Amino acid sequence: MQRFGHITMVTGGARSGKSALAERLVRRHGQAAIYIATAQAGDAEMAERIARHRRSRGAGWITVEEPVDLAGALRKTDGQGVRLVDCLTLWMSNCEGRADVDRLCRVLREQNAPVVLVTNELGQGIVPGNQMARAFRDQHGWMNQAVAQIADEVWMAVSGMPLRLKPRGDDPDEAV
Repeated sequence: MQRFGHITMVTGGARSGKSALAERLVRRHGQAAIYIATAQAGDAEMAERIARHRRSRGAGWITVEEPVDLAGALRKTDGQGVRLVDCLTLWMSNCEGRADVDRLCRVLREQNAPVVLVTNELGQGIVPGNQMARAFRDQHGWMNQAVAQIADEVWMAVSGMPLRLKPRGDDPDEAV
């Protein structure tokens, strides 16, 4: 049996196909699938986005909604199947700061069952026009770097196409 990454990070821009890629990466493990959702339906449009994601996954996924205590959700679900965390960007917007990211990284290193984490690539757009948005973008970039360091695999979705960043050298069509 082929060995897949224990900790896998999938990054990309908005509507890049990163969630669909992450779901494909989860399915290759052939284990029970647990979706850890960090989004909260604050308005009708977000509620529809969440519903669309649920429909696209189909039956067979266990959903755990946890917008804040992601480290705790990973600890509780470890050993129950492959976890897909979607997404770190929304989770980080609910966090208190660097201590939460450090805690997440510690817990990721302790996991026994595979984890696939979805995150946005925020640093490729224009520089935000206000200090708070720039600070969030910077913190998010540092979080992505910390998670990528831990990850066995890092993928980027670009225009619906998978690009494997870590480890290098494999054909994405063979690996997914």
